Amino acid sequence: MTTLEATKSKNSSGATRSGRLFVLELSGDRIHSMNPDGSDRKTIITDGRLPDGIAVDVEAGHIYWTNMGVPPLNDGSIERADLDGGNRKVIVPQGVTHTPKQIHLDKENGKLYWCDREGMRVMRANLDGSQVETLVERGRGDKEQLDETRWCVGITIDPKLGKLYWTQKGATKGGLGRIFRANIEIPKGETPTNRTDIELLFDHLPEPVDLELDLANRILYWTDRGDPPRGNTVNRVPIDTKADPEIVVTHLMEGIGIALDVPGNRMFVTDFAGSVYSADLDGKNERNFLYAQGNLTGIAYAEV
Repeated sequence: MTTLEATKSKNSSGATRSGRLFVLELSGDRIHSMNPDGSDRKTIITDGRLPDGIAVDVEAGHIYWTNMGVPPLNDGSIERADLDGGNRKVIVPQGVTHTPKQIHLDKENGKLYWCDREGMRVMRANLDGSQVETLVERGRGDKEQLDETRWCVGITIDPKLGKLYWTQKGATKGGLGRIFRANIEIPKGETPTNRTDIELLFDHLPEPVDLELDLANRILYWTDRGDPPRGNTVNRVPIDTKADPEIVVTHLMEGIGIALDVPGNRMFVTDFAGSVYSADLDGKNERNFLYAQGNLTGIAYAEV
């Protein structure tokens, strides 16, 4: 059994923080656990199937992650394991979700939310994988599946107001990325395909990917892997007022994963070139503490 050892560090405000990072390595089909400075790195999961999104349930001692699988085969899945990688179990089997991407844990309500890229859907299930539901469906069938603007990628929720947020990044370097918001629950009498409560928050973004929501300060963060100057960045925007997005981190090499440690005033970001970065929530004190680590996708931070 792997023993997880939390490390303590000081953020820019001088407060001491501890915790672990969980990082997905797409190119090696592996999940790594490490201290927030990259030390004490352990490989806790091997033989994934193109892992993309990860969430941590500290109370239950579980990690959840998505396997994209091979898109033409429609063989994506979602797995769960202990924090040290033990007791691994498939909870959403192949054939139920097409290409699951970012995943979000709503512990209080016992739900997992994720985006299904080629499935063109926003989905959720119970924590044991039961009661899989489609909340939003942006297309259906082989023809519409070819339209990358329909592909759903990043997801987060606002449980306070009962909202979900997701990205549709569009084609590579297409400049047609969008971020949407809708109620978590489908309006009465409507369906995932015809629901009328979907709001387009931002469009013509380079390629927005993963989302995170700072609930304490009501600020939405996302990575963008498109072309500079607006791409290869981390962006943020307040969600309760009308405002333009602010770029807080630049010069990523195809930014993918993002995780927030709001009490510690820091974020962690991965990119497809294999780097892991830390920075204050406003982008200051940026530090690239790991690089050339393969193709990295999802990342999660947890106090364990």
